[in-house]
Amino acid sequence: MQLDKVVSYHKALADPTRIKMLILLAEGELNGQVLAEKIGVTPATITHHAAKLREASLIKERRDKNTIYFSLNHYFIKNSATATENLIYQRVRPDGVPERLEEEDQRTKDAVLNNFFTSDGKLKSIPAQLKKKLIVLTHMVSRLEKGRKYTEKEINEFIQGYHEDFATLRREFVMHHFMFRDNGVYELNPQEMWARWGDLSS
Repeated sequence: MQLDKVVSYHKALADPTRIKMLILLAEGELNGQVLAEKIGVTPATITHHAAKLREASLIKERRDKNTIYFSLNHYFIKNSATATENLIYQRVRPDGVPERLEEEDQRTKDAVLNNFFTSDGKLKSIPAQLKKKLIVLTHMVSRLEKGRKYTEKEINEFIQGYHEDFATLRREFVMHHFMFRDNGVYELNPQEMWARWGDLSS
């Protein structure tokens, strides 16, 4: 690739909103309005970032009347950076891997929540097993507002409503992609980016 193309490519990736857009588009074509709702930004913001991604050949556009649909430029991504590909496609399930039975997942979730939370909603302890930990974390972050920016103090206070070890749980939120942290400000990632406990074995 030419130097200017390489520079353009990496500049396009140097923004958290654009990374979120690419991860969501990995699962299929979406229009700007849907992307805006999932990420928690305005359609104008999506239009701005889509222009940057298009210039770097990371996405393609298709117009249907007054609606513009975005999709990934799979060829360019797969032939440019393996590391980038792994990040963007991390949420896509391999073909032929069936989803776990919904009823079984619900029973597992209910059992974990009953075991680790008191009747008044307090977390008894942080689970050591990853699957149980992800169920607990998912339950907690689901109470946060999509699109809202939280200070570290606000996140700490939120966590303390469940458990005293706010520092550990705050790190877990970020580590498992439930939240994005930038200069001490925390924001929920789109749900598609969250670590999925249903993909783990018992």
